Amino acid sequence: MIDQSNPYAANFDSPAIMAGESERAGFIRRTYLHLAGAVLALVGLEALLFSVVPAETMDSLVRTMTGGYGWLIVLGAFMGVSWLARSWANSNASPAMQYAGLALYVVAQGVILLPLLYIAMRLVGPSVPISAAAITSIVFMLLTAYVMFTGADLAGWGKYLAIAGIAAMAIIVAGILFGFDLGLFFSGAMVALACGYILYDTSNVLHHYRTDQHVAASLALFASVVLLFWYILRIMMAFSSRD
Repeated sequence: MIDQSNPYAANFDSPAIMAGESERAGFIRRTYLHLAGAVLALVGLEALLFSVVPAETMDSLVRTMTGGYGWLIVLGAFMGVSWLARSWANSNASPAMQYAGLALYVVAQGVILLPLLYIAMRLVGPSVPISAAAITSIVFMLLTAYVMFTGADLAGWGKYLAIAGIAAMAIIVAGILFGFDLGLFFSGAMVALACGYILYDTSNVLHHYRTDQHVAASLALFASVVLLFWYILRIMMAFSSRD
């Protein structure tokens, strides 16, 4: 699950770092409140889907999404919708359009996350997704604290992360087409990539977003957090299935 082209890292005018202290603090606060709201909305969406969709329908839906070339189609649709959502959120259009982009992206993540969560719930129970969410939260807070306390500007990482993301997507597509398992090593590499993006996104919040771009900033962070959760959950599922 990759959607990490991160086009939002360049060409910002009057970034938050040039703003007054109170304005900058307000921007950071709004960004992380919107991030928390997006995460809560994703949790609520998944809970709703699990509660209202019958088990038989869920089984059929998951088989359709993940069987054969179904997952490749789902990934392609996800990337297209994600590009649209990012475009809305990163635009200078009305706040309503930016919020529509964030909302659309939350829904897209909810749909693509559904099969993995369903399989995890069926195979190992709710304890593993909950543990994966807790680990994701701890890692995110530690990475955020590092950038906040050091004030590191990691904008130069953007091109390398983009190349790594493209390479990862190529490997995922090859795995779907040729039917080979990507394994734990790939999941570990993706956790590292997601951590790199969280550091990069947090650095952009401090140094490169404008103070009116809290919706775009929260979407970028949300994308990286979900990517991290996805692969931590995969790793935990792999170890749980061996017990």
